[in-house]
Amino acid sequence: MQAVMSAEEMNAFLDDVFPQVKGAFVVEHLDGVNTVMRMRISEQHLRPGGTVSGPTMFTLADVAAYVATLACIGREALTVTTNCSLDFMRKPVSGRDLIAKATLLKLGRNLSVSHILIYSEGEDMPVARANMTYAIPPKS
Repeated sequence: MQAVMSAEEMNAFLDDVFPQVKGAFVVEHLDGVNTVMRMRISEQHLRPGGTVSGPTMFTLADVAAYVATLACIGREALTVTTNCSLDFMRKPVSGRDLIAKATLLKLGRNLSVSHILIYSEGEDMPVARANMTYAIPPKS
């Protein structure tokens, strides 16, 4: 699988298509198989006790799988999640951004499957892992 978009092009695309979260996500690397994304964590992402919320981690996994898919198929904004399995494994480190490392496992005509590991910035052990399946819109 080969990337048809660069990290810079993908960041611009995300800002254009999802202006409501502009700047919250940064694609740091993509090559058609592997994607590395940063989610900037702020007060709005925390739950009581100061840890990053589960919905925030789900969002990062979902966006990372979306980016991994679009990196290979191009600008298909209507590519959508059809399945997700998410395991929360440990508490994220408070005050640090989250880093998602997504691997595109399968890219078919209609579906893509990705595996995502989420880390607190600077940590070696993942805080969560996800498997995501995306539906790819048919070509017109």
